[in-house]
Amino acid sequence: MAGVPPKAPLPPKLSESPSPDGMFGAFGGSSVPEAATASLQQISEAFARAESDSGFWDDLLSHLRTFAGRATPMFAAEGLTAHARERLPRGDGARLWLKREDLAHTGSLAINHALGFALLAVKSGQRRLIAPATGGAHAVAVAAAAAHFGLGCDIFASAADLQHAANHLAKARHFGAQVIDDAASGSNIDTLLSALQAWAQSEGQAMMIPAAAVGPHPFPILVREFQSIIGRETMAQSLRQMTKLPDVIVSCVGMSAEAAGIFYPFIDDAKVKLVGVEAGGRSGAPGEHAAPLSMGHPGAMLGHHTYTLRSEDGEAIPTLSAAPGLGYPLAGPEHAFWKDAGRVRYTVAGDSEAMHAVGLLARTEGILASLEAGHAVAEALKLAAELKADQNIVINLSGRGETASV
Repeated sequence: MAGVPPKAPLPPKLSESPSPDGMFGAFGGSSVPEAATASLQQISEAFARAESDSGFWDDLLSHLRTFAGRATPMFAAEGLTAHARERLPRGDGARLWLKREDLAHTGSLAINHALGFALLAVKSGQRRLIAPATGGAHAVAVAAAAAHFGLGCDIFASAADLQHAANHLAKARHFGAQVIDDAASGSNIDTLLSALQAWAQSEGQAMMIPAAAVGPHPFPILVREFQSIIGRETMAQSLRQMTKLPDVIVSCVGMSAEAAGIFYPFIDDAKVKLVGVEAGGRSGAPGEHAAPLSMGHPGAMLGHHTYTLRSEDGEAIPTLSAAPGLGYPLAGPEHAFWKDAGRVRYTVAGDSEAMHAVGLLARTEGILASLEAGHAVAEALKLAAELKADQNIVINLSGRGETASV
């Protein structure tokens, strides 16, 4: 009609990121040495083929069901809920639910993307997996996936891994993995860099499996896609068991695999509140926490742009957390994007809060969770006190008490 201005185009959905070059708004991308460019391109091309191949996803779902034990259950935490309501007026206090990722094979959600990358390696003709130990649970999951598909496996272990995750590394060896002593590495980031370097030198004969949704494109989107089965299951289970979607979903956030997986399917539905909980460690002082989203600043690290903990001279600041799986000086670029978009609220829980929450969960439900998951439990208990009895909070329970990380 003449004189009627055209409607402004709708803004893109958050779920439509990243761009073809791997940018989540101002975050992400790929800035790597030339030696790694060809390997990254190879993974991008392999995933592009898989993305449009229904057979790939059917195969992966079959392995997730029959080998990893999916779907993991949604558990009504009645004892924990009752505790949260004890001091509240009658009729107050949200109902707490647990998405039981601790029941997945190997005891952590790491098995989800480990199987995805391993199947991608098989489809691409690669015969070896390379990964950092990352506190132990990741090593066990990757080694199990390698054995499942008949692949070789190299696990890079830092001094901290060798000291504190010896039982997990022993399990990885039982699965046939070669554990490479990377004790000279001073941090989880150093070990991840060692694994990346070894992978870049493999000349396309190996598949790198990152610990989480970080690193140069396309690693963040691959991890998120393989982990998003958690959120899809949560959506279906919520509709079936609650007869509606949850009011709030809470997950710990380290380098972001666990939270990216459960948040992503809900990211365009603003009615579902999303809360990520970082490691508050001992205090908010530099070097005494691992909370780049809550206390850090945008910067470049590990081949991409994201929120980081860096000193004025650009060096990574050491992190501190009782939970090894959360002790990183950077966040996933998609989480940085969600933070700046205001879609996800990020907060922190300290070591003492997480330890108390793990003990409380054990006493009220008979479930021994990891310290990583304890951060999410601690925040969920606070949120439950602010909501009504007809509202629901889902906690992403990632990891078991006997595992060191998510």
